Amino acid sequence: MYLEKYHLKDKVAIITGASRGIGKAIACGFSEAGAKVVLASRKIADLEKVAGEISAAGREVFPIAAHNGKLADLENLVSKTIEKFKNIDILVNNAGTNPVFGPVLNCDEPVWDKIFEVNLKGYFFLSKEVTKYMAEKGGGSIINMASVAGHRPTPGLGVYSISKAGVIMLTKVCASEWASLKIRVNAIAPGLVQTKFSQALWDNEVVMEEVKRRMPMQRIGQPEEIVGAALYLASEASSFVTGQTLVVDGGEDI
Repeated sequence: MYLEKYHLKDKVAIITGASRGIGKAIACGFSEAGAKVVLASRKIADLEKVAGEISAAGREVFPIAAHNGKLADLENLVSKTIEKFKNIDILVNNAGTNPVFGPVLNCDEPVWDKIFEVNLKGYFFLSKEVTKYMAEKGGGSIINMASVAGHRPTPGLGVYSISKAGVIMLTKVCASEWASLKIRVNAIAPGLVQTKFSQALWDNEVVMEEVKRRMPMQRIGQPEEIVGAALYLASEASSFVTGQTLVVDGGEDI
């Protein structure tokens, strides 16, 4: 009985940033759990590769090109999902960007705007768009990808850290306001995970030595190790959980 609560059979899930890394892992994991998955990112060719892997296993998948910082793209993503599957049960706001590494004094306005456009603004407006349909159908689950960088300043990632702190507060605010609509809103805060997005960090021996020194588990994470947390928050297993940020970082934040 309890294992059934983790199933996502016939649920419709949108995952942004789904062409690689954590987003791809979550999309594949949700698909294995029975969900119909909608894959979103900027480049359709990359999405089609992932979609091919999922459909080859006999599972339903729908790739849609969408820039997370462009509201027209996000509206189109939602409308096409409704047209295809008639419903939206789960949203994973996973798309992210960080085009700069260094002190915040080196950050100019275009970089600041780019980071917040994708990492925070897009999360809010896509969430707002899907709530229209979730509320009509009796609720749903929204998962925002935050970061341990949102809990504490991370050297070289100052503006990114600020944006992820915003994601954590966005999660709390939306959870508070949308609970009456039976929409749960939670976040996941990964530590350093080995993806293309974070390659500049895990490819750096000095950085890695410092990371290992701080981490009880003495290693960084893999994208597949975030899937369990996402599955929990997306499913009925977490039916009494909202407004929370689940840290998945190998013990670094202890």
